[in-house]
Amino acid sequence: MLPKVNQTLFIQINSIDEEEAKQEYKSRIADVSDAYIRMEIPMNDNSGKLKRLYPGDELSVYFITEGGVKNYFNSSVLGFSDDVIRLVLIKKPDPESITKVQRRNFLRVPAILEIAVKFSEQLQFVSLTDDVGGGGISFLCEGYVPVESGHTVECWLLVPFKNGQIEHVPFKSEIVRVKELETGKKQVMMRFSEITDRDRQKIIRYCFERQLDFRKR
Repeated sequence: MLPKVNQTLFIQINSIDEEEAKQEYKSRIADVSDAYIRMEIPMNDNSGKLKRLYPGDELSVYFITEGGVKNYFNSSVLGFSDDVIRLVLIKKPDPESITKVQRRNFLRVPAILEIAVKFSEQLQFVSLTDDVGGGGISFLCEGYVPVESGHTVECWLLVPFKNGQIEHVPFKSEIVRVKELETGKKQVMMRFSEITDRDRQKIIRYCFERQLDFRKR
């Protein structure tokens, strides 16, 4: 399903500036053609300020459909049109590239990815995940690490994609369960407590790529 006229788009700019990349903007769709979407100048809900875009800017976008389903896609700014008001032209996504996610039903896949975990200034380490999903992850750590349910930790996940691109995804997570394994290690299960939609989309994209790999086997 493609976005339609008058639907709201939620947008993040793919920027090397971390603070800028965390900002979310809203825009209304004014027109949809075969090649592009025309939308109003995006506005930051918190500040009320309009966001100036430039041709070539890369965007992470989602729109919400019935049942609270978020539909994610990547796009870029193609140009502008000045009719009655100034509008932004962005690339129209291929319907097959749109990822549909319902918050209460995030896809999870088994995956061994490198993760950096920071419990405190004194306790930081690198470990490996054993599964990954849009709502949270689990990882393995040594048995002596003092992890407990209810703790919140800072993490950075290394996410590789099939096209060779590698992303570093930062987030905060709440530990929901700790399981002691026969190997002496612990399995730590966490749910995301602070993560941008743009970074969550990267993890969801990875999960879908992994799922496609499993289906081909």
